[in-house]
Amino acid sequence: MQSGLSLHLPEASSIAPGVDHLFFFLVMVAVVSTALIFLVILIFMIKYRRRSPDERPKAIQNFIPLQVLWTAIPMGILAVVFVWSSSLYVHSAQAPRGSLEIFVTGKQWMWKMEHPTGQREIDELHIPVGMPVKLTMTSEDVIHDFDVPAFRLKQDVLPGRYTSLWFEATRTGTFPLYCGEYCGAFHSSMTGSIVVMTPGAYEQWLGGGAPGETMEAAGRRLFAQHGCTSCHVANGSGLGPSLLGVYGHPVHLSDGETLVADDAYLRDCILTSLGGKVVAGYPHLMTPFKGQLTEQEVLDLIAYIHSLGNQPHPQKGKP
Repeated sequence: MQSGLSLHLPEASSIAPGVDHLFFFLVMVAVVSTALIFLVILIFMIKYRRRSPDERPKAIQNFIPLQVLWTAIPMGILAVVFVWSSSLYVHSAQAPRGSLEIFVTGKQWMWKMEHPTGQREIDELHIPVGMPVKLTMTSEDVIHDFDVPAFRLKQDVLPGRYTSLWFEATRTGTFPLYCGEYCGAFHSSMTGSIVVMTPGAYEQWLGGGAPGETMEAAGRRLFAQHGCTSCHVANGSGLGPSLLGVYGHPVHLSDGETLVADDAYLRDCILTSLGGKVVAGYPHLMTPFKGQLTEQEVLDLIAYIHSLGNQPHPQKGKP
């Protein structure tokens, strides 16, 4: 953990320098603007003070160049801030291809992490330095907030839906993790740490724990256990659509709507059957699994479906 009082946190992720530069620019603009305004007020107080009770000031005529100037300068500064902050947001909104995917579940009052290879952690997350990491997050109870100050990351974690963020750690070490949203009596104890390791040390850590069932294997087991294979036949001849190649691609519904089969879409399909909406060409037969599956089991099923994403997507009735 980082200890001691410091006015500047370490920059431990690839986006941290950009966030800091924008922050210091905003502080500079605020300080300079405030100082300039107070200076102008002081000058005007002295220069235009009333010198006698009978003094009558002259009428002030509009001075268009000055009005254009004090309008254009703030607009220019705001435009710079908008473009700058938008570029940072766009950069942080889409994880690079090949990112290490880790699933995070917030629960009063702990953080539960699961690696694709099956390793599970509580209030601690081990990651390799220099590799993009994508976090897919949800909550089992109330709103939490995944907050890593050293990475300049802060993202709400919501019950009943997924949120995500990505980062790339640029230095090894152990960095504090907090819940940035008040979530109950023991909110202040909902802390943890991000342990950034060299790639070799990370591989050693992965192999050092007790071997467990991978998320993909757990999802495959649940898929068969709950009878999903009887409808979602791989060759597309079942009562439900084939799931080969569906992840990340558009899905056309019977009402004409088109959705992308991402994590949120698959979650809705599993838990609510999309509220009665069905994929075009198929009957509405699927039973919602809400209340029958834990958050962890839903994530395992999604991981299994994700693993089918690179395979060809057969047409209905075609082998």
